Amino acid sequence: PPTAVCNDTTIYLNASGSATITAADLDGGSYDNGFIASRTASQLSFNCSDLGANNDTLFVTDDGGNTSFCEAIVTVIDTIKPTSVCQPVTIQLNASGHATLTAAAVNNGSTDNCSIASISIDNTSFDCSNIGANTVTLTVTDNSGNSSTCSTTVTVQDNIAPIAICQP
Repeated sequence: PPTAVCNDTTIYLNASGSATITAADLDGGSYDNGFIASRTASQLSFNCSDLGANNDTLFVTDDGGNTSFCEAIVTVIDTIKPTSVCQPVTIQLNASGHATLTAAAVNNGSTDNCSIASISIDNTSFDCSNIGANTVTLTVTDNSGNSSTCSTTVTVQDNIAPIAICQP
């Protein structure tokens, strides 16, 4: 039979969250006393569920129909940053002069090629000193630690009329 020699490899997911290899990518110099007729691998397509190290088997067949195999490690990495999408928001102060904002209110459909681990904003609490336009930054982080930001305007309004208290 041929002698299968494996080569570990690292691949990077694309913007669609997928990557492919060929059996030749796993071959580290397989040889035979005749010639190698074919190379196949147990897995050629990878996606977000394959992040990290994956065992992949290379099968090598010679011109006499003899087959041998070896195990390679295919390391799948995601370096694509999420796409952060912000929207402007208007919030109202409550009777005590405070308002709270969530990241979900600012997020306008942020996406990632795999999945989003967290979204956060740099300011969640507003009071009378913030009446008017305020800039807030949204940070979107994926499960591989890649992140991106966008900024938007948060308009703080005070629509509660004051209460007049008269003395006799």
